[in-house]
Amino acid sequence: MAISPTDLTQRPPRSARVRLGGYAILPRTLDKGRAAIAGKIGEYHYNCPLDQLFLGFAGIDADELKSQLALGKTDADILEWVQANAKNKAAPHEIAAWTAWVEQRVPMDVEARGYFQEMNKGAAAHRKDVGTWFDFLDVDDFASYGGKA
Repeated sequence: MAISPTDLTQRPPRSARVRLGGYAILPRTLDKGRAAIAGKIGEYHYNCPLDQLFLGFAGIDADELKSQLALGKTDADILEWVQANAKNKAAPHEIAAWTAWVEQRVPMDVEARGYFQEMNKGAAAHRKDVGTWFDFLDVDDFASYGGKA
């Protein structure tokens, strides 16, 4: 059964916090890949630096993943493909540790902190609880589609 792409001109992709097979970021990457194939990616980018965190950890080529998505595979099918084709075979505890690490990532250098602060001003300047990249993505997605963060 083929899966319908998320129209990212109408709503955001899944949160980077959502997991598939224990991997954070993967469901969001799948949403963006499917939307790109359908011409409905809006302001988002497939194979962006966030996607590359997952792709690099698993050892998956972005174009190969997109080719699998173009076949209309479900999330479960894609997870099975990832597990079979990952160059970096990670044990469940390694995936859990990596996911915990990416969920807590913060801007590390002066340039990144400045970028983060400027972007956050546009999405939710009054919020004091936005400290990680995932926090920012969730707030930005919400605000970009009319929510008041």
